[in-house]
Order: sequence, then structure tokens, then C-alpha cells
Amino acid sequence: MTAGEVRVLLPEVLAATAEGQRELTLPGSDGLTLGSLLDAIGRRYPVLERRIRDETGTVRRYVNIYIDGQDIRGLDRQDSILGAGSEVMVLQSIAGG
Repeated sequence: MTAGEVRVLLPEVLAATAEGQRELTLPGSDGLTLGSLLDAIGRRYPVLERRIRDETGTVRRYVNIYIDGQDIRGLDRQDSILGAGSEVMVLQSIAGG
């Protein structure tokens, strides 16, 4: 990964929708938002995007996303700005009973 790239970490359950990759590296840029990053992921891996976002483009409520360790719910959600070299972690909530 170069300094200007963004690293996206996926759990095993989502890696299957990204050709088995647990880590994606995408080009970063000034002003890159989480939403535009998810758009880029969707162009490459449409099934993965559908697992992360619903039909309205909103992050599904059972999906947790962290930017450099901070939950996007405490930031600007999809409008959160990614810095050069940011790490985005996508996790699916596990429910059971």
C-alpha cells in the first residue's frame, strides 16, 4: 500500500463477495469520502456493496464501519472524509439467540 491509498479490511464472510480478498486497496484522493469509496467498491464488487448498503445507498444497520478505528456513527457517516493512508474496517454484526 502506498501513502495515498486507502485500505479496506473485510471479515471472512464478506471476503467471499470480493473474490476471496480480506483486504482491498483503493486509490485515495483529497476530499475522498466514505460514500465515494463505497461507490468505487460497488463498481468492482456489486455483491459486496449490496451486503454493505441497502437499495437507498444507506449503510445497513447491521454493518459497522470504522475509519482509522473510529465508528462512522460518531463521525459524518458516509460523508466522513478519508485521509491518505486511511484504514476502513467493515464488520457485520453477529446476532444470535
